[in-house]
Amino acid sequence: MKKLELKFLNEEGKIVTISLDDPVEPADPAVVTAAMDTIIAQGCFYSSGGELVEKKEARIVERNIMEIEF
Repeated sequence: MKKLELKFLNEEGKIVTISLDDPVEPADPAVVTAAMDTIIAQGCFYSSGGELVEKKEARIVERNIMEIEF
């Protein structure tokens, strides 16, 4: 399963991650940047350390699970 992780810094300088399932690939950096700017400008998410104030990074993460039968 792939996820798009948007990482921000909050008012305390701590990292806050917003994860979205099944991202469109290839990811368009301009679209991701614009979305992150909108999230910060609208103040639509709040963390225990305050509002999101800065973009840190964005990445697509893939997780593979292999169950072990016993």
